[in-house]
Amino acid sequence: MSFYADHVLPHLIDVACRGVDDTRRQIVPRATGRVLEIGMGPALNLPYYDRDRVELVWGLEPSEGMRRKAAGRITDSDLDVRWLAHPGEEIPLDDDDADTVVLTYTLCTIPDPERALAEIRRVLKPGGHLLFAEHGEAPDDGVRTWQHRLDPIWTRVAGGCHITRPIPDLIESAGFRLEEIESGYQPGPKISAYVSTGVAVAAEQSDVDS
Repeated sequence: MSFYADHVLPHLIDVACRGVDDTRRQIVPRATGRVLEIGMGPALNLPYYDRDRVELVWGLEPSEGMRRKAAGRITDSDLDVRWLAHPGEEIPLDDDDADTVVLTYTLCTIPDPERALAEIRRVLKPGGHLLFAEHGEAPDDGVRTWQHRLDPIWTRVAGGCHITRPIPDLIESAGFRLEEIESGYQPGPKISAYVSTGVAVAAEQSDVDS
């Protein structure tokens, strides 16, 4: 891993991602039971978990630099947090292990989002919830054109983050049904500020096949 990815990028992401706390406050407190957080990063979601409703949090985070950045927040937290040093495409949990999966500003960066979502569906209990807040492809032609134009540069600078992924479509294509969805521009440059927030459950097989 490069010095930039291991030492510089975690600090940049920590600062940049603090600007989206409103969406974290909206979605993270709804987590219950045994929670799997995909791409825990610098642990910015920790303050928003409801301590009375959460048994433990598995923090999936492959980056040693990110885990190091999060260490102080986890030490100061009263939550039972257990690191899983694996990528999103390889979740080291058994089938139906998690009551809730939390996915915030992570699906943009996972190299194979389809495979990661398949893994999320595997480990999520029947009736469990996928809570998500993700930025991605915008609906407006002008913004979308610039997203696709700048994505190769953005990806290199932002540690693999893509600004062109159609988040709701990816989630539904992975066999989830969107129970709630709210999309719109957050403050900031429009190319990176179109955010979809919502709740999804694993669809019945008949819904997937139809």
